[in-house]
Amino acid sequence: MEQGPIVTVLHSDSVPGADLMARVAGRADVRYTEASGLADALRGAEVLFVYDFLTRAVPDAWHAADRLRWLHMGSTGVDPVMFPELRESEVVVTNTRGVFDTAIAEYVLGQLLGFAKDLGGSLRLQQRHVWRHRESERIVGATVLIVGTGTIGRAIARLLRAAGMTVRAVGRRARTTDPDFGNIGADLLAELPAADYVVVAAPLTPQTRKMFDARAFAAMKPHARFVNVGRGELVVTDDLVAALSAGSIAGAALDVVDPEPLPTGHPLWDLPNVLITPHNSGDFIGWRAEIVTAFTENFDKWITGLPLDNVVDKELGYVPG
Repeated sequence: MEQGPIVTVLHSDSVPGADLMARVAGRADVRYTEASGLADALRGAEVLFVYDFLTRAVPDAWHAADRLRWLHMGSTGVDPVMFPELRESEVVVTNTRGVFDTAIAEYVLGQLLGFAKDLGGSLRLQQRHVWRHRESERIVGATVLIVGTGTIGRAIARLLRAAGMTVRAVGRRARTTDPDFGNIGADLLAELPAADYVVVAAPLTPQTRKMFDARAFAAMKPHARFVNVGRGELVVTDDLVAALSAGSIAGAALDVVDPEPLPTGHPLWDLPNVLITPHNSGDFIGWRAEIVTAFTENFDKWITGLPLDNVVDKELGYVPG
């Protein structure tokens, strides 16, 4: 009997269930490994499924990837594996684009409503047993600028537009009459002054790293709120802290931060106008099964020679739209 290809699965404390991986295990030799054993598990492997998609272990183990042909990320972002040796190799990279889109869009809508209705303030008053009547804002008619025009940004745009918001976007190329965003600009600093809310859903690339710095925050309205569901490294954290502390912007909801996890004692923890979540905006109940299913469906295509879904342009660092 001919031996199937070796598929290495990099996991952390959670291992994909045998039932979910059955369609792969029946046609391949599946090796499960944590980061410490990745180099050994990569030798002879043709496929690497990075189920632990926050890991930084792949570059250190790359020297052992002697037969690798395909690397699949269990996330939308592929920045943990965009190191020079992989970019220059012939290894095909795919991601799990689409799985997290709706959940992240719902998270963003929830955060915007939380800001507008001051739900955080209500909770703090309740904890002090204070009954204080206040008025709230409306999101209908407010302008939101979405930075990043991939599938996550588009899902956010559709949901916020349905809620009555005016949606604009910033992407790599300027264009008009986009079905989800309307107008897309290419100059971030030119677009920021018109926004009541700024939502960041861009991939982390050399071009986008630290794109939100002191100049960007200074360009925003004093009443604007900032929401980051992209990557923490898109932001100069010290500049964000300074803008929030000075009242240059009104608030921030951060699902991703730099550094991550946020250290105990970091000033972001205690700012009253900041809400922090632990990089879980897309983690709906059942998401682990969904990312395994996305991999196994792509494996069906790979082993039969069909074109793979969600192939990453390694120069751009994401799947082209």
